[in-house]
Parts: sequence; C-alpha cells; structure tokens
Amino acid sequence: MAEFRIALANIRFPATPEESVGLAEEAIAEAGREGAGVVCFPECFVPGLRGVGKAVAAPDAAFLERAWGRVAEAAGKAKVAVILGTERVVGDALYASALVVNRDGTVAGFQDKVQLDPTEDAIYTAGSGRRIFETGALTFGVAICHEGWRYPETVRWAARRGAQVVFHPNFYERGPDGYVAVSFADPQNTFHEKAALCRAAENTCYFATVNYASAGSATTSAVVGPDGRVMRYQEYGREGLLVVDVDLREATGLLAKRWKVGE
Repeated sequence: MAEFRIALANIRFPATPEESVGLAEEAIAEAGREGAGVVCFPECFVPGLRGVGKAVAAPDAAFLERAWGRVAEAAGKAKVAVILGTERVVGDALYASALVVNRDGTVAGFQDKVQLDPTEDAIYTAGSGRRIFETGALTFGVAICHEGWRYPETVRWAARRGAQVVFHPNFYERGPDGYVAVSFADPQNTFHEKAALCRAAENTCYFATVNYASAGSATTSAVVGPDGRVMRYQEYGREGLLVVDVDLREATGLLAKRWKVGE
C-alpha cells in the first residue's frame, strides 16, 4: 500500500506532567479515529521541555515509566503507532528523547537527542547512535529539534537507510519581539521552516515537523514532500491534529543515497 496517513499532535504545552499524559492519550485516540497509522508529538511533551521558561516538575523516573505505560496502552487501543517526545532518566543522566510505540502497544525503543543545542548542555545529556523504525509499510527516522534544523546529516542518515519519513519533534516559541508568522517559510521569518524544506528536498524524503501550539507561534507543524514543497501546515497557534496522507512511492531517498562524503 503506497499511501500512508500520518498525524502530528500540534497541541499546547502541558501545565503539569499529569496533563501531558492526558493530552497525549486524547490525541492518540483522535489519531485512531482519523485512521492515522502513526502520530508524532513535540519535543519532550511528557512531561514538558525544560529550559524554555516553563514550570516543569523535577525529573521523575517512576512517573515516566507510568506515563509510557499509559501511552502504550492508548496506542494499542487506537491501533496507532506513537512517537512520543519525552525525557528519560538513565542513572544520573537525563536525556531528551522520543519513545516509539508500535500499533499493538508494544515498545519499539527510543531515539535520544544526539545533537544538543548549546543552551541544553547543563540540562540534558547528549545521546549516541541513531535508529530506524518501521510500522506497516512505513520506515521512518526521528531527528529532534535542533539536530534536525541545523544538522542535515541526522536526516540524511535515516533517508540513506530507507526512511520515507523523518519526524521532527521540536519546540519553538516566538520571543517578545519575534516575527508573527501567517504563512509557512515566510521570507521575513527565521530560518527554521526553510530548513524543513531543505531537509526534505536534499534527501528526497518526507519531513514531518511538529511543534507545540502557542499564541503567536513563530513556527508550526507541517509535512514537507520529497520535492521540498510544503504539503500542508497547521494554522499558527491553533491546537489540534494535522493529518496528512503521504505517498510512500515518492520518498525514494535518491539524493540522500547519492551522498558520497561520509555518512
């Protein structure tokens, strides 16, 4: 089957860790009703991203285990694969990560954020290694926020290994004097959305970027096709699922596979 439906959870920053899980469960159920094969959440949605001026509870490994269990149960009920932006605690280290859950509710694994933003060095530990995941006919990779925007190699790595879609959980909020965007990749806006167009076109794959919903948001969630043209984007600041059908035959990875310098 060439056509595959993906969903991006463009929803608000949770007020509490418990709300983050509840919002995730609701979005997963909605994705199931929409017939999506996979739904992706923003960066560290559970319990909420640290270091961005929001109140987030201290890291809690026990809470995270319970949260992942609830998300996995919701995925199994809805028969939807889930890419959950989350953090995880390993010993004394805190990782910004993405938990991938299969459509039957089993856990496929994690993709940790490898390339941290310099402002995150005191908060998170950089991960190591990259993974490819599969659900049904879809093969996909995950590049988290900063590493997807600024490091093309993270997307190319996945496309070279057969990923038709690279999902990009992120957080980006407009500053006090920031540009108020109304259309995707506006020339007057920051480079971020333009980078999304490049990541898709330079690798001949789909690039699915998902942000939190916020008033006056500087960037929004969108799916960019393998030709570098935006297929659909969420209205700026509007909370809800962005659902897009992608043709997997178009994601050949041709340009990624022609890359001759390194991996």
